[in-house]
Amino acid sequence: MPDDPAPSAVVDAAAGTAPAPAPIEVVAGVIHDARGRILLTRRTAGRDLAGLWEFPGGKREPGESAEAALVRELHEELGIEAEVGEPVITVPQTYPHKRLRLDVRHLRDWRGTARGREGQALAWVPPHKLASYAMPPADRPVVAALGDPSDYLVTPAPVDGPRWLETLERALAGGVRRVQLRGADAGSAYWPRLVEQAVQLCRKAGAEVLVNGDVGLARRLGIGLHLPAAALREAGGARPVSADVPLAASCHDLDELKAAEALGCDFAVVGNLRETPSHPGRAGIGWAGFARLREHVAIPLYAIGGLVPADLAEARMHGAQGIAAIRGLWPS
Repeated sequence: MPDDPAPSAVVDAAAGTAPAPAPIEVVAGVIHDARGRILLTRRTAGRDLAGLWEFPGGKREPGESAEAALVRELHEELGIEAEVGEPVITVPQTYPHKRLRLDVRHLRDWRGTARGREGQALAWVPPHKLASYAMPPADRPVVAALGDPSDYLVTPAPVDGPRWLETLERALAGGVRRVQLRGADAGSAYWPRLVEQAVQLCRKAGAEVLVNGDVGLARRLGIGLHLPAAALREAGGARPVSADVPLAASCHDLDELKAAEALGCDFAVVGNLRETPSHPGRAGIGWAGFARLREHVAIPLYAIGGLVPADLAEARMHGAQGIAAIRGLWPS
């Protein structure tokens, strides 16, 4: 991507101190080769964020559509002719001296031989290795959007254990691949056994599974851990589970999001987006509020609060990995 305009002071919009400048509109493409690898380009010396890898693209010009800008940028940078496809995700991101809005698109097709026409290094990367490349904060959520689940099921309280397990199995059969096991009776004697059975179902379906709040149970079963917001303050800055299992957290404001990122959470859940039956009278933050929080961290974020799978496209437009839900993802 080309260098941005001269740096200008960026104020913390989430802190409400002053209006922030309009973001720089940037477009980027996900380019696959015949082997399924994805192209990354390296920012050259002397530029902002030099040495980091990113999805190729560049800045939109005034009056230019995102599609036209991406076609132009890929020709200028790589010497290829591109046919722009579906959106991947749009990531708002604040840096110390600028704000970006990164609009990432799949390519339907491209022609030519990709080469670094501006002296930048290129790397064709297998999708499962993208996360190992050092990237600017705005590009990191793109990697998650390409490979991680877009739905995060939060289970309801298990009033009837066998029926609860049957319904979970139906959700997994319907395509859910990331699950948080949460129950109002988590302190009961039967909850650990129910979690064990649920973990077996999730593993059989190839789904990632996390348990809410119970560090000991997560460690014993070798599964992920989802921390309530209050637990972020009690974690003491040390990751409570090993790096080979997922760690997530529920967050409601910027301080909690910063704490989740500092703790090494792999993703976070942010909300509530809308007023819900479980939070009557509490107005949601809306998509604009979600996007303002999204700007200040680089970890993937799920939106939660009255959402259903049909909201996924809008969620991605505001920088969300996807939606988290109980009612919206739990088969009735």
